[in-house]
Amino acid sequence: MTFEEYLVKKKIDSTAFKLAEPTLWHEWSVLFESMSEASFTAQKLYLINPTRRKYLLKEELTEKPKSAPVASKPVMRPKPKMN
Repeated sequence: MTFEEYLVKKKIDSTAFKLAEPTLWHEWSVLFESMSEASFTAQKLYLINPTRRKYLLKEELTEKPKSAPVASKPVMRPKPKMN
């Protein structure tokens, strides 16, 4: 996985991030290439969310998966009286 693919997975716009903060983007890119994805995420855990808020990736609207139909409430019928 490349750094750009990772940013898309984290919903960060790579081009906007790269244009606004090129030194930080390059630093993160070098670090990402030198370690695993999980290690990078753990190391930059508290920096990813603020970066995502600044450079949120605008995804195209796609069809949302249809959820399971909601079951209706069961009908409560009185028990027949037995004499």
